[in-house]
Amino acid sequence: MEKETREMILQMAEKEDVEFIRLQFTDMFGTLKNIAVTSSQLEKALNGQCKFPASAVKGFPGSDEPDLYLYPDPDSFVILPWRPQQGKVARMLCDVCFADGTPYEGCTRSILKGLLRKAREMGYYFYIGSECEFFLFQEDENGMPTTQTYERAGAFDLGPMDTGENARRDMVLTLEDMGFQVESSYHETAPGQHEIDFHWEKGLAAADSLMTFKFAVRMVARRHGLYATFMPKPKTGVPGSGLHFNFALYDKDGNNVFYDEKDPMKLSASARYFIGGLLAHARGMSAITNPLVNSYKRLVPGYEAPVYESWSTRNKSSLIWVPNARGWHTQVELRSPDPAANPYLALAMCLAAGLDGLQNRIMPAEPVEQEPDAMSSEAREELGITALPAGLGEAIAAMEQDPLIRQTLGERFVRSYLEAKRAEWKEYMPQVTQWEVEKYLCRI
Repeated sequence: MEKETREMILQMAEKEDVEFIRLQFTDMFGTLKNIAVTSSQLEKALNGQCKFPASAVKGFPGSDEPDLYLYPDPDSFVILPWRPQQGKVARMLCDVCFADGTPYEGCTRSILKGLLRKAREMGYYFYIGSECEFFLFQEDENGMPTTQTYERAGAFDLGPMDTGENARRDMVLTLEDMGFQVESSYHETAPGQHEIDFHWEKGLAAADSLMTFKFAVRMVARRHGLYATFMPKPKTGVPGSGLHFNFALYDKDGNNVFYDEKDPMKLSASARYFIGGLLAHARGMSAITNPLVNSYKRLVPGYEAPVYESWSTRNKSSLIWVPNARGWHTQVELRSPDPAANPYLALAMCLAAGLDGLQNRIMPAEPVEQEPDAMSSEAREELGITALPAGLGEAIAAMEQDPLIRQTLGERFVRSYLEAKRAEWKEYMPQVTQWEVEKYLCRI
């Protein structure tokens, strides 16, 4: 960290009466953690001298590891607008490192930074526009979350039907106070379901914004007596919540690499290769982009979520959709990820898959403009359309079989991740659900 930047933060903290600083970092599974320090310890924190025991954090190695250290990103310093105005609270996002500043292999923020460096070396600059859906539910008398909502609003409805409108407005204003550019916000299809979309950001900033977004949304929801959940499918019979990623690559001159004026579809060969890479590794990435048992309750027919590996310029329920904007705005949208994913990890693997497509010239089949769900199995087979994993167990197996995953994340990281996911799947498998009881108890 440059001396000038460090001094600027120290001066700002003093000027703004900042008393506490949250040093935030993300574990392997996308859970935000933090260590709080007082302003008297800020200079020490800026020097990367705040440590924590690795064994205390889920997804990090065991007690044989040395202490790990938090190295704050000065660009992420922001005062939390919902905290007191006297004795303010600020936060900084941190990389997890060893004592000498070497990135720890389990730090997913550092993993993404490594992929972004690789892209720059290839001449590409990675931009993402994120669209995140979530539910607002009532809390019970003890302040615990429920899956109940008193509203009956649908897509794009407004108040008074949309009783979460005021909470969503405060979320947007809070995010803007923190320096984020919110492109749009609205009520989604299901009662209690909402969406907030972010303006285009560079790769690391996009992931940082998503972590901050989830943190801020939960805090604002509590002030309105509501609980915000990013669970992919919290209720039966309604659409689940997705986290759609809109990707674009630019060269050093600011040209959109995905655009080709001479192509009939105005898409470059690079765009197709990037799509080809995403399709080639979609199954292997699923345990990362859709990391929970519950994630696969969303990826089913009938709810506009992708089920098959195909791309389209017309069908928005495809795994990959190419919106009709061209020129500088040409983009590729991946629609399978959900908000339970670790954004650093998910974006790192998406970029790795896309770069693999570019390096190895993986040309996808022609776009499928009709709904794959409506096609016969024979028609899908003829077009080479395969299904995404139907459950976490299948996703784990696909991840094990994709060498790009290990190449990108490292053997040790993948081993730890798969071990945790296998344990989750093993715990889930013997569970008897209420659906099974109601379906079979009186019939068998």
